[in-house]
Amino acid sequence: MKDLLHRPRRLRISGGVRNLVRETRLTSHDLIYPLFIVPGEKIRDEISSLPGICHLSVDEAVKEARTAYELGIQGVLVFGLPEYKDEEGSSAWDMNSPVQKAVAAIKQNLPGLVVITDVCLCQYTTTGHCGLIKGETVDNDSTLDLLAKVALSHAKAGADMVAPSDMMDGHVAVMRDCLDHHDYSQVAIMGYSAKYASGYYGPFREAADSAPQFGDRRTYQMDPANAREALREVQLDITEGADIVMVKPALAYLDIIRQVRDRFDAPVAAYNVSGEYAMVKAAAQNGWIDEKRIVLETLLGIKRAGADMIITYHALDAAKWLAEQED
Repeated sequence: MKDLLHRPRRLRISGGVRNLVRETRLTSHDLIYPLFIVPGEKIRDEISSLPGICHLSVDEAVKEARTAYELGIQGVLVFGLPEYKDEEGSSAWDMNSPVQKAVAAIKQNLPGLVVITDVCLCQYTTTGHCGLIKGETVDNDSTLDLLAKVALSHAKAGADMVAPSDMMDGHVAVMRDCLDHHDYSQVAIMGYSAKYASGYYGPFREAADSAPQFGDRRTYQMDPANAREALREVQLDITEGADIVMVKPALAYLDIIRQVRDRFDAPVAAYNVSGEYAMVKAAAQNGWIDEKRIVLETLLGIKRAGADMIITYHALDAAKWLAEQED
């Protein structure tokens, strides 16, 4: 054993050596922080299934966005809960709705922060589905123009990027055409390109008040069994004009993130979703895990799999912990 030529442990001997040879680096610049905006003022109500995450009025959202920005987080993803719902989801493109007001306020106060908006109808329709209902079916093509109206309203409010999460066929192309036609060619599109019909979304349904009133979303979100289909979906989004593609959820789909990274040159986002966050928080609250270590290891694993950016509810805590590591 004295004649061993290769000793990998030589490169693990100290923190300094490990830093020099580290292959994957996670920083606060890799993180995007979701915000849930509600009507009203001075509202900061914790969401029971997402400990540490709150429903925020516009004024409080600006404060939360500033905290994120000062921690080095580069972007926020804005969701909204409207004052009213109808069959079309018309409050989704109402310029007086919480998302549009929050976007304008955040950009006015923090022009350097990248503001991304979720484009969907589920929070805004009485059915809770992501598109217009005909009979008991989500009608793809009649939904597209409505989604374009939502994206355009976000652009008018000042959004840097829109992120359609509805999974309607052809939605990226319709939004790109609408934005370009109205002189918003600078507004980017982050496609929810490979969005699976997942059980990990449970806490989000409470946070966004978006549970479907009948059926489920398996006719438009992807089957968790399929990988090759994800690559087709990503290719379609890129062809239609998506600037960034996304895989959602992250942890059960690390293989998909890696395949997308290997196949395509577009930037890849991964969404570390509500159920993934809630499980970690619950285990930490019970003293079963070291929350800091688990969170940073999880986010590092998502980045190692190939994600260029990670949407995560852990963003504020992770950014603080990463800053501590640098000190």
